[in-house]
Amino acid sequence: MESPNRLHIVLIIGTVLLTVPWLAVAFSTHPSAGVTVLLSGMAILGAAFLISWSAELAQFDVARSLAMALLALIAVLPEYAVDIYLAWKAAHDNSYIPLVAANMTGANRLLVGVGWSAVVFLGWTALRRRNRLPAHGQVPIEPVLAIEVTVLIVATMYSLLLPFKATITVWDAVIFMLMFAGYVWLAGRAPHIEPEPAGPVATLATLPKGWRRFAYVLMFLYSGLVILVATEPFTEGLIHLGKSLGISEFLLIQWIAPLASESPEMIILCYFALRGHVASAMSAIISSKINQWTLLIGSLPIIYSVSTGHLAFLPLEPRPREEVLLTAAQSLFACAVIANRFFSRLEALLLFVLFAVQLMLPSVMVRYAFSVLYLVLALGWLFAYRREVKVNLNIFWRLARRLPVPEEVR
Repeated sequence: MESPNRLHIVLIIGTVLLTVPWLAVAFSTHPSAGVTVLLSGMAILGAAFLISWSAELAQFDVARSLAMALLALIAVLPEYAVDIYLAWKAAHDNSYIPLVAANMTGANRLLVGVGWSAVVFLGWTALRRRNRLPAHGQVPIEPVLAIEVTVLIVATMYSLLLPFKATITVWDAVIFMLMFAGYVWLAGRAPHIEPEPAGPVATLATLPKGWRRFAYVLMFLYSGLVILVATEPFTEGLIHLGKSLGISEFLLIQWIAPLASESPEMIILCYFALRGHVASAMSAIISSKINQWTLLIGSLPIIYSVSTGHLAFLPLEPRPREEVLLTAAQSLFACAVIANRFFSRLEALLLFVLFAVQLMLPSVMVRYAFSVLYLVLALGWLFAYRREVKVNLNIFWRLARRLPVPEEVR
């Protein structure tokens, strides 16, 4: 039987090999849409794994909250690449405009509806197996995550305005960018917590400091090259494939594209949770949501303006408006669920079921109905947890000022 170190090395090599077939044909042949989607999708999948591992290694050099923020930022680069490409094309072809919101909203709802729920269920299983589950049987959210929770609530409340404005402006971009910059600054002030590496990262972490840093820089640069080469053909391949098969390209961009970019991160974080590293998994997956709901949205009108050559507002057509409203409403409910710093299996199941049912019933009335349902549930949860919300805000302010968190709220 192979040792864990050898298995991890095999996994790293296998992941790199996922990227090779597309690089081998990208500059020499013009394969069909199906083959293009398959090979470029594999390349993005492999690159996303390598990027996630490189970001995890950065935990050893900076505070964990900041490292998790960087992990979330770097891990969603494939998602950024797809949306940035779509925003760039939308400036010259109006048919791409709704696809920008399709990819962004699909990735966000997938992350919360599937990713958050999976981390909670796996984390609960791991904590119970190790006899570390609290008496009330819920997965704890560490006090240090008050930073993430507070920033996400603020970003979500602001995003609820976008569907009513029917545009995402450069001024919206500035606000979202400032939110993200504030989050990174606050995360850098959070107390250092020793990282808990798992999988291939655990093997790479045993390297001397210089080689470890070289490894994650090399993985990041190589992955960036792969994403640069694979994003455009993958996106265009999905659009052409949808047209040839009679499938809505909106749905393909909304759900299939995020699978290639989101699944590596979710797999890694679920592995973290299953290994009992629930704090790291929850920190990273909430950070990912903040990234997508601040920096990603904020980048879109900027790219759109640069592509047009003048200051421009990214329009939200009726379908994108519905999708953004639904996504913002889901985000607010997710924030309300973790407002008391605990995450129950029932809440995780509810998040998943609501996501799955809405996914299977893609109609205008269903999207509006679920938006209202999410908002009503969010208000109900926030009212029920109103005392915990005040405590959470107090923890946030104490962390922002680098004051110790009282023992009774830990």
